[in-house]
Amino acid sequence: MSLDLARIGRAIGAPARAAMIDALFDGAPHTAGQLAHVAGVAPATASEHLALLADAGLVTVEPRGRFRHYRLANARVAHALEQLSGPGQGPVSSLRLSREQRRLRAARTCYDHLAGQLGVAVAERFIAAAWTDPQMSTITPAGTDALKTYFGVDLDLAARSRRPIVRPCRDWTEQRDHLAGTIGAMIATAMLTDNWVNRQPGRRALSITPHGLAQLERAAVTTDAHSPVNDRTG
Repeated sequence: MSLDLARIGRAIGAPARAAMIDALFDGAPHTAGQLAHVAGVAPATASEHLALLADAGLVTVEPRGRFRHYRLANARVAHALEQLSGPGQGPVSSLRLSREQRRLRAARTCYDHLAGQLGVAVAERFIAAAWTDPQMSTITPAGTDALKTYFGVDLDLAARSRRPIVRPCRDWTEQRDHLAGTIGAMIATAMLTDNWVNRQPGRRALSITPHGLAQLERAAVTTDAHSPVNDRTG
């Protein structure tokens, strides 16, 4: 069943809901209170916004003890939202916003996988090294070895998932594809777990650590993503 993009656009039209969606792109569950803080609205108002997002099929709700936790419904919804809700389309209104947009372009999460310059650089390395086919629809034997050697990812574990092993996802800032699917998610998880990249809670932007830069160089992943992420001069 195709997604109703017009309905999705209406659902995220309010700034508060767009801010909540942006926070949920980290793939983690968030409480209504956390999302209210991100959006700058009262908890009761946040609950109303979240109910609308849930009715539109964009978020799911999971009760955990005294709290209800919200997350994006699934990877398909995240992909549609990525195309519709990316910041940076209009004029920059402040220095802080300009910095944040540069950081998002450099490296960020797109639901559960890498995006921005870093995500595209990883994808292009996979294609150039023939670790995946040019359409990013399958992992080659060389790619299986590279995943284990450079990223600590076991393809046998990925094969157990019901999701596509690998697929392209259009990057709205770079207008090129980055890696999605099970492999994309496992690479992002490995980079976060092994401290290649880090992020602030509730934010999509990632910063590459010195350890991460060394590991990317070892894997021959060439990216300028670290420069704007760590920029402090404006």
